[in-house]
Amino acid sequence: MAEKEGGIVKKGHEEGLKMAVALLQEFELPAGLLPVADVIEVGFVKATGYMWIVQQKKVEHQFKMISKLVSYDTEITGFVEKKRIKKLKGVKAKELMLWPPVSEITVHDPPTGKIHFKSLAGITKSFPVEAFAAGQ
Repeated sequence: MAEKEGGIVKKGHEEGLKMAVALLQEFELPAGLLPVADVIEVGFVKATGYMWIVQQKKVEHQFKMISKLVSYDTEITGFVEKKRIKKLKGVKAKELMLWPPVSEITVHDPPTGKIHFKSLAGITKSFPVEAFAAGQ
């Protein structure tokens, strides 16, 4: 894949997770935003901001503070920039009986304590940033 060219790649759960969390922190995004398990590979292309995470199986995570169930596919990709992930693929949030794909995540700047999730259908939901702190 051309978009992975020139990327820094970490293999294995421990190294991959460490890199994913470091990237989230570097771009001022909540550390618990991507609660992945059994990571196979994490990659990042500094020149473009393209990031990918490959995990062994799909993960469903309940963010307790906001009672929101989120599904993370075996491959998650997107473009990371300060306080934002664009063209996100592989993440879906349960909305009533539907699972609309989440296409963009943005943290307010200047900080308001809110984070926005935008779906491909144009639906935007806002939640408190602390709901996505590590370990939530």
